[in-house]
Amino acid sequence: MLGKRRLIILCAALCAFAALPLLSSARSSSSMNLSTSITIVNSSPREVRHLYFSNVNAEDWGADQLSNGTIAPGQSFTISDFACDQPQIKVIGEDQDGCFLTTVVTCGDSTTWTITSQTAADCGQ
Repeated sequence: MLGKRRLIILCAALCAFAALPLLSSARSSSSMNLSTSITIVNSSPREVRHLYFSNVNAEDWGADQLSNGTIAPGQSFTISDFACDQPQIKVIGEDQDGCFLTTVVTCGDSTTWTITSQTAADCGQ
């Protein structure tokens, strides 16, 4: 009887130790899956026609977040509860002339990006 009890305790302890790496990796991946909200305010004379997300140090743009919509001058657009798997994410806006405007936001925060006529634009020149 005593031997059976020790065997059960030993099995339970081994199972607990085996599960520790799984629990720690699940915790670390969920802590990096941060929900973020960003409001883009267009205070420029340019219409923003496309909006993308990318990793900060890569050009791996995702799908257009405007889904055939636009952000007209004087208007704003909010994207809520998108998930980040990194500390920061790059937001890229494309204006009516095909110029790209970018900013980097911290994941897990709610933030506002105001685009003005002074916002630097990359027009490929």
